[in-house]
Amino acid sequence: MGVEYISVQWNRQKKFYDAVLIGGVAAHLAIFGVLTKILFRHVTDEIMLMRAFGTAAFLLLHVILCIGPLCRLNPKFLPMLYNRRHAGVTMFTLGLVHAALVVIAYHAGGDTNPILSIFKGSPLAGSISGVPFQPFGFFALIILFLMAATSHDFWLANLSAPIWKSLHMLVYVAYALLVLHVTFGVLQGEGSPLYVVATALGLLTVLGLHITAARRETAADREMQSVGSDDFVDACAVADIPENRARIVCLSGERVAIFKYDGKISAVSNVCQHQNGPLGEGKIVFGCIICPWHGYQYVPETGASPPPFVERVPTFNVRVKNGRVFVHPKPNFTGTRAEPARIAK
Repeated sequence: MGVEYISVQWNRQKKFYDAVLIGGVAAHLAIFGVLTKILFRHVTDEIMLMRAFGTAAFLLLHVILCIGPLCRLNPKFLPMLYNRRHAGVTMFTLGLVHAALVVIAYHAGGDTNPILSIFKGSPLAGSISGVPFQPFGFFALIILFLMAATSHDFWLANLSAPIWKSLHMLVYVAYALLVLHVTFGVLQGEGSPLYVVATALGLLTVLGLHITAARRETAADREMQSVGSDDFVDACAVADIPENRARIVCLSGERVAIFKYDGKISAVSNVCQHQNGPLGEGKIVFGCIICPWHGYQYVPETGASPPPFVERVPTFNVRVKNGRVFVHPKPNFTGTRAEPARIAK
């Protein structure tokens, strides 16, 4: 949570995460270089480096895209989510080095501007060998640059959460462009189908994890239909909610987190104002809901972050009757206090 922006302290988890990240990238580059020298002796050092950095960036992008659905399927993967932006900036840097090597090797020696040469060097023809694959990579790199440049919470606060989130969802557009870039590039320049097969397996993995996570989320998003008095919806039993944790239900198309704590029940929007994190998967610590993604805090009665922080989420009116929790499906205005429902002893 940030009122002002200060440098993040390098705790033990971040140091371990970044050590694994840098070590993994270094290992990939070293192993790729050694195998290339052994198996493909005719490949020059420039081409080897170009491919090493390109494959490292593409592989890391697959890892980044898999973190989200893995966290939805198993919370044990959440530590990877906390520092995912480090991986994103690293991936962009690898891609930038790959692009720079390509421009130097193939586009910097002529009279044409190197960037313009990317688009003029492969005129469109009526076959796969004529598809200009380099522009796909160029536009993907532009998207990845925008994401890396706006990864700090400063931009999240100033662009607003919806705009920032929409911008960073363009990673899927960048991924699609890179799949086309790699596929057409390999089909034109490689006799072996190894790269195409590896790309296909990566694509199937990403799609498979997202579809599996989406199916699980869809099952959890079944709309509550049982209506009690005064339009309140019978959401769940009090016993279904663990102490200091929440039960997530779907009301009026919105996920609502119903928390039980200190003999009380409160309901807030499930969407954290930071990066749309699932508040209902967090817990209440020292009287505040803690978002499981990045630790943003909210008071359950008001949906407001404790002063001096200003983030707020909508609250919902709740009732408890005969051991059941009833929630009004219409949210209160953001930051409005909703009186908690008392649990009968």
